[in-house]
Amino acid sequence: MAVLETIQKLRDELNLHNYNYYVMDNPTISDYEFDIKLKELQDLENKHPEFFDANSPTQRVGGTITKNFQTVAHTHRMYSLDNSYSKEDLLDWENRIQKVLGNVDLQYTCELKYDGASISITYENGKLARAVTRGDGFQGDDVTNNIKTIKSIPLQLKGQDFPEKFDIRGEIILPFAGFEKMNQELIEIGETPYSNPRNTASGSLKLQDSSEVAKRPLECLLYFVTGEKLPFESQFEGLESARKWGFKVPKEAKIAGSLQEVFDFIDYWDVHRHNLPYETDGVVVKVNLIQYQEELGYTAKSPRWAIAYKFKAEQVATKLNSISYQVGRTGAITPVANLEPVQLAGTIVKRASLHNADQIEKLDIRIGDTVFVEKGGEIIPKIIAVDLSKRPEDSKITDYITHCPECNSELVRNEGEANHYCPNFYGCPPQIIGRIQHFISRKAMDIEGLGGETVALLYNNHLVQNYADLYELKVEDILPLERMAQKSAENLVNGVKKSTLIPFESVLYALGIRYVGETVAKKLAKHYKNIEALSRATLMDLILVDEIGERIAQSVVDFFENEENKIIIQRLKQYGVQFEIVEKININATNKLEGKIFVVSGVFTQFSREELKTAIEDNGGKVGSSISSKTDYVVAGDNMGPAKLEKANKLNIPIISESDFMMMITEN
Repeated sequence: MAVLETIQKLRDELNLHNYNYYVMDNPTISDYEFDIKLKELQDLENKHPEFFDANSPTQRVGGTITKNFQTVAHTHRMYSLDNSYSKEDLLDWENRIQKVLGNVDLQYTCELKYDGASISITYENGKLARAVTRGDGFQGDDVTNNIKTIKSIPLQLKGQDFPEKFDIRGEIILPFAGFEKMNQELIEIGETPYSNPRNTASGSLKLQDSSEVAKRPLECLLYFVTGEKLPFESQFEGLESARKWGFKVPKEAKIAGSLQEVFDFIDYWDVHRHNLPYETDGVVVKVNLIQYQEELGYTAKSPRWAIAYKFKAEQVATKLNSISYQVGRTGAITPVANLEPVQLAGTIVKRASLHNADQIEKLDIRIGDTVFVEKGGEIIPKIIAVDLSKRPEDSKITDYITHCPECNSELVRNEGEANHYCPNFYGCPPQIIGRIQHFISRKAMDIEGLGGETVALLYNNHLVQNYADLYELKVEDILPLERMAQKSAENLVNGVKKSTLIPFESVLYALGIRYVGETVAKKLAKHYKNIEALSRATLMDLILVDEIGERIAQSVVDFFENEENKIIIQRLKQYGVQFEIVEKININATNKLEGKIFVVSGVFTQFSREELKTAIEDNGGKVGSSISSKTDYVVAGDNMGPAKLEKANKLNIPIISESDFMMMITEN
């Protein structure tokens, strides 16, 4: 027992020194003394493997090999933020909030927006249990072994007042100093340096050997705690709690009592951000009180209670060498500017989108021009202006192409649309390849062992002409292809077979129906339950579905009227692809609330808000996001939003308590 006590004492001591060094920037022992203690602990653990602990400080050095990163569903979805680029955008955002909440006093939490790789880390009983990348927001990759090597992430929390289980979100970042050191080492051995800190940090999370991750000076800055029964009432209190539990939470965050104070925070950091040791591209503004956050809720993509203000993008001038034209999977033509390579916001930019013919005409962009380029939202490079003072005398007006650069079909441009399209939907190679690439993508059929380049290879070798052909591929067909070994071919065929387990809503998205994105696919799948019912729906039937407009409805009708699409779907059915919703059986489900629409508002004691919404749906009711004349009941808890209360009273909508609701679903 004395050995275990010694081991535990060393672990606690080393965890404290790690915290002091990497979180508090205040080391209390030398690196040499730390290494001696770590070596002592390693020796003891090697001699006594029965006392192994996955969260021991010795495990931070890595060494675990991960060949395939497992896809894991997030317990709480990771939403993306709406962006704003002006103070007027923030004023509009506040007005939208006040319409929902009523005229309440609002406080905001202002935080710097660090540019890194998003991560969600789960803690259970104070120990790091799992770390998952953002992925598509619903699910991501399990990178726990790699995350454990980052020394600013606690393996064991401090104190006792943390929840039994919770998720904490943050950004994995690479400080400028560490990034420059890594690049210097690469240059010295004649290797190509990394392009920017953000991509390097993101790529580090997917390295197969965790000991390689351990060598990189990564850090994790935490900014949001989510879970049930959290021991705080505001975002700012959450940050302070996380800091107390041992997380590295940026100290720059502050509370603002008004939008003017938010503007002051933005103005200060727009100037002083260049003194920070990390990349930052804006400020995140959040409604501080969690009660108000819950009241405001979410759109399909973003929280209504938070917004990102992006600093003005960096601009550079460079020469436009040529314009090329790309064909997308829907046939849309995108003109692309090929530029003289130039450094912009940490990356080398060689190409920029020109969007469409109207944009080229509006800016009068010509080959040979000196153009100003910026990164829209610091992500996608775009040309914003031409330096006419440097225009060559012999420059010629740009004539937009009239025929498809791939199949030579004459382009069409529908009235009211900005893009030109190639109408050769079933014969134009980039469209065919693009549709198959979309079909296999992660958010769609998620076919392992098959990437975009391999799809092009299969098409160019006449092995596939549409995505149904994938299900007839055999190992012996694939083996003769370039760079295709036995194992790769087997993985590809097995990945295709496995995709028959993908649920209907993802299959519907995978079909690539124009305007049917992830959210619309889920709505249609939930409403129609199977492909037969959807394919029989008329234009008017579809328009009557919640949030489905005429443009989407017409596109769905056109898709199912096409004979080739009918044949492909029939083939996919034969191969076992899921074309109906697999209903989850809930033995307590009833239809007592069928046809009734409920709006939930306030703080509850017996249910969380999500549990309450689930109970409504399980009993046949619908949950509305806002009160309207169609609302049947408002379920009100403590501190119901004054705007909702006023609207419910004005429309004479019954307001019921949590107990009233319980009686509705339990009475015979």
